Amino acid sequence: MLSSGMPLTGIIVNLASQLPFVSAACSGALAIGVFLRSRRSIARWTFAAGMAVLAVEAVCGGLTAGATSPGSIVDWQRWRLLAQSLLPGIWLAFSLSYARGNAREFLIKWRLPLAGAFLLPVALAAVFREDLIVSLLHDTAEDHWMLRLGWPGIALYIFLLVGSILVLTNLERTFRASVGTMRWRIKYMVFGVGLLFLVRAYTSSQTLLFHGVDLTLEDVNSGACVVAAALILRSLLRVGHFELDIYPSQSVLQGSLTVLLAGIYLLMVGVFAKVVTYLGGDPTFQLKAFLALVSLVLLAILLQSDRVRLHLRRFVSRHFQRPLYDYRTAWRRFTEGTALHVEQTDLCRSIVRIVADMFQALSVTLWLVDDRGERLMPVASTSLSQAQTHDLGTQGTDAEAAIRYFHDHPEPLDIESSQESWAVALRRWQPGEFPHGGHRVCVPLIDRGEVLGVITLGDRVSGVSFSLQDFDLLKCVGDQAAASLLNVQLAQKLLRARELEAFQTMAAFFVHDLKNAATTLSLMLQNLPVHFDDPAFREDALRGISKTVDHINRLIGRLSLLRHELKIQPAETDLNELITKAVAALEKRPDLIVIKDLSPLPKLLLDQEQIVKVVTNLVLNASEAVPRDGQVRIATSQRNGWTVLAVTDNGCGMSAEFLHRALFRPFQTTKENGLGIGMFQSKMIVEAHGGRIAVESEPGKGTTFQVFLPGSNQLT
Repeated sequence: MLSSGMPLTGIIVNLASQLPFVSAACSGALAIGVFLRSRRSIARWTFAAGMAVLAVEAVCGGLTAGATSPGSIVDWQRWRLLAQSLLPGIWLAFSLSYARGNAREFLIKWRLPLAGAFLLPVALAAVFREDLIVSLLHDTAEDHWMLRLGWPGIALYIFLLVGSILVLTNLERTFRASVGTMRWRIKYMVFGVGLLFLVRAYTSSQTLLFHGVDLTLEDVNSGACVVAAALILRSLLRVGHFELDIYPSQSVLQGSLTVLLAGIYLLMVGVFAKVVTYLGGDPTFQLKAFLALVSLVLLAILLQSDRVRLHLRRFVSRHFQRPLYDYRTAWRRFTEGTALHVEQTDLCRSIVRIVADMFQALSVTLWLVDDRGERLMPVASTSLSQAQTHDLGTQGTDAEAAIRYFHDHPEPLDIESSQESWAVALRRWQPGEFPHGGHRVCVPLIDRGEVLGVITLGDRVSGVSFSLQDFDLLKCVGDQAAASLLNVQLAQKLLRARELEAFQTMAAFFVHDLKNAATTLSLMLQNLPVHFDDPAFREDALRGISKTVDHINRLIGRLSLLRHELKIQPAETDLNELITKAVAALEKRPDLIVIKDLSPLPKLLLDQEQIVKVVTNLVLNASEAVPRDGQVRIATSQRNGWTVLAVTDNGCGMSAEFLHRALFRPFQTTKENGLGIGMFQSKMIVEAHGGRIAVESEPGKGTTFQVFLPGSNQLT
């Protein structure tokens, strides 16, 4: 019983006035606690900075509640909006880097959105500070203030809403990519920060809907911050939550849980708001909305609990006579999850994620045998960070003994019950996270009698022991994983062999040309002491050196095309004029007949320098293929919206097999001194313009190359 007789609404209002300062204290304490930790990283810095900004924002909100004049309210709210402008950039950087082993890749890929999230909101709040709020309204019926926003304030809330959605999406991407103890460590951090920005998305949408800030909504933000701080503190008490190596995919999420929760919450609160407005208002509506939000968060945490899902599966299996595993589903999941990986590291990460989820084991590590069969190297883990795996590379008699044992006993083994030295070493290399996490199990990866590696499992949810069904499925998974690993390893060896063959071929051509250049320079050096005083000799020597240097530079430039992405710089070009300039030198040769049949053409968007290379290469190839007094015909025309350049010769021609297998491949040529790069280069240039090359040839009758370039009506 309340002896003071204070009405319930008065107590609620009193508590609400203190809530921002409680929120600021919680946020500030978390910021200081993380900042003082010894190890520094982008995730730590951005988290500490983000919580500090939330604390400043909450203090400004609390001082607003205690302000006695409209001018003071507006001033404190402008400071709050300035602090709020820092939130999208800081927290987006946090969501892209927290617990991610490939954080640098995401930060580089998102550099432009990150720069925009940092600079644009801050610039709006700083430059247009006086225009953020245009008026202050007081609702005497419900006794609360409403801030009317100017266009800079509305734009600021648009940035906050978009930033909130991006933060939620990135956090979910990290959470879905995590398994085992990694998910256990980050779960409450993700839910805590996710709660913050789920509420921000709601309050921002309400602000944009009414073009104003209802100051009672700030109580919802403050309450959410207090609950989020409790969830985040729960995560911070778990060891190693920042030092993780989760590798999320960069593909777009589908079936997003955060989007589903946000939709449910916004729909529910929106309907309630309409009902409350229709019935005349409710002073405790914000509290009810806050309680609904807390209920949804608790439901999300329950649905994501590994323990709840495990007990549900076992309940169904025990009471409805259903097998513990649907083997067809398990097999399909495993094959689909591993079939598309061509890199060994990606395949191993996929295997440990699938195994951890399939057997509800929080700690799963995959070890591969090195090339000499003397070490077991950890390559993927749900519990060990990349730094820890570097320290756990095994070697010596323990690793060799384990490999020999599994060669003779290719079955999954409970290593807790074995006292062999290698089993003791495996337990040491696979440390348990929980004191009652069940026995640790080791599964060998064997293909055709060769031990490729092992998978160790531990820290099973609720400490459930492995049954016969578990061991049977583990054996199948181990065999399939071994086959997938062997296929990837063989594919990598084949790729390296082909790369080496290509390198050797390239080196042979390169050395051949350099040898010719060196011979030329050597002859000049031999004759230099004898004929140095002869001006004609010196002039000829300088000309020869210049030609040799130019030849070497052209050779290097053509080879560099094989390792650089081709980028074109199109400009309006008259193709006929470009062809005329490119073949001007060839027309002067007395031993070659050049015929030009150039039809009128519209101007095209072409990279002139690159297209000149194509024309020059085609015409030179044609001139080298014809006998003395041979004929080269160059024609242009328009056909079905395409501009066509045709180069025809009456030379030796090419075989159908060479056309099909080698013409456009590097280092394939029919010329004695050629590098086989010209047609490869030409094809790259034409395709970069959105075109294609067609060729017709017959041995002894000549060749026709046709270059199809998109016409002006096809250009984008």
